[in-house]
Amino acid sequence: MVMRIAQQSIYGSIVRQNNAALSKLMETNLQSSTQKRINAPSDDPNGAAMVLQTRCDISQLTQYKRNITSAQGWLTQSDSALSSVSTLITTIKGYAEQGATGSVTEENRGEIASAVRQYFQQLISLANTEYNGQSLYAGQKVDTEAFTQQLWMNSNDTAFDAAVNANNGFTLTGSSDSTLLVQFTGTDTVGHQPAFSYSSDGGATWTTGTYNTATTTDPQELNLGGVTMTLANNSLDSVTACADHDDQNGTWMWIRPTAVYNGNSNDGVTVVDATGSGATASAAGVFSGNVAVRLDEDCDFSAPFAYSYSTDGGRSWVTGNTSGTPSATQVSLPVPGGSLTLTSAAPLASGSQYFIQPSTANINMAISPTDSVTVNGVGKDIFGGIYDGKAVTFDGSVDPNLFETVGKLVGYLETNNQQGCQQALDQLTASQQQVLTVAASVGARENRVTAAGTMVDTLAENANDTLSKTEDADLTELITKLAQQELAYQAVLKSSSTVMNLSLVSYI
Repeated sequence: MVMRIAQQSIYGSIVRQNNAALSKLMETNLQSSTQKRINAPSDDPNGAAMVLQTRCDISQLTQYKRNITSAQGWLTQSDSALSSVSTLITTIKGYAEQGATGSVTEENRGEIASAVRQYFQQLISLANTEYNGQSLYAGQKVDTEAFTQQLWMNSNDTAFDAAVNANNGFTLTGSSDSTLLVQFTGTDTVGHQPAFSYSSDGGATWTTGTYNTATTTDPQELNLGGVTMTLANNSLDSVTACADHDDQNGTWMWIRPTAVYNGNSNDGVTVVDATGSGATASAAGVFSGNVAVRLDEDCDFSAPFAYSYSTDGGRSWVTGNTSGTPSATQVSLPVPGGSLTLTSAAPLASGSQYFIQPSTANINMAISPTDSVTVNGVGKDIFGGIYDGKAVTFDGSVDPNLFETVGKLVGYLETNNQQGCQQALDQLTASQQQVLTVAASVGARENRVTAAGTMVDTLAENANDTLSKTEDADLTELITKLAQQELAYQAVLKSSSTVMNLSLVSYI
């Protein structure tokens, strides 16, 4: 059977063949231009998916590298500051040794005091070190100076100190360029205004002190010239009198410089009553993150009850927990990191929820897919000072408190107290050890960041190799293919022009 081929069919077929050959040529030309084998998902669907995933991995690794660079900056700056602090402490220890020497005169101690007071201010400056305008040692309050200088008091009377601590401490307002030495010369348990004298020149001259308040007032205000001190009546009732300025007995106070920590810490824990149950809730322990607690049974404080807790914001709950045995109106619920204590005069309904929110001062930076590092510091845990109205202690001891130690040393030097200088010298060793311990931790974190940087560089190099192998074109193969398709297209054009020139009319 003979099929009749119409002229229109011939033209349509030629156009399709030309377009097909041209399309292949243009596709190869595009690959040649971009040097990419995959320019659209249709070029290789599986390869395109791998390219997208690899680019996402490379983007994450690039962010890790930026974090590593930033973390290295923070830690290097911190390392430098702590090294400078340790060097400065060594210098101050030398002055303390001189002040503790019996052969040193009062004038010599005064000269040493001037130098140590300057070094004290330099310590505060180092503790306020910034990186890119952000405070290194103020916790997460990076826009706040970690420490500010302030007046503080220490005494030689442990009974008086205990009474002060038990009666809301003390407050000091005003300023003084030198240590104020205060001596109680009398007692008064009725009017709560024991007689006292104070000196601003190391005990060379004395001024009789006065009170700004009436005898019925609590607390009392002691007028110390340009400084005002408040003390509770019970604190003043505990003083021991000694009228002889050359006698070290009795209650003495040194009002001298210290540093107050202004940042935040990792110490506090807040508990939120999310359902308004009316209970007083508190938590104790060391929590690594937020903990949600839910009562699964009614609590009438007569018997243990079931409860659940969640450490992922309520997405999943650990059930089957039983509370401790209630005591009258109080019950304790163990949770990861510590315990939640509920106190209520009324029963608590099932479904009541509480959120334990630990305070956090750490700034953590992710430096790899599996690791993060803390880049800042909590100043009070390094240098001590005063926080929440109290001198910071380390494992119950105030000795490692650098700012308190150096502040006391300034006070003792300015008041010609040899024994006090010896005590400060012993405490400086503990203070320096605390700084060196933190410096060692910073150094260890620097090493972790460096190791993470090497690992991230390797991962990024591998990811780029994978991307290149998947996405990039083989230039040698591409040039050969381009030449072949160009030749094929030329052949199609030539044959098409020959066929299209043929017509029956040409032979009539």
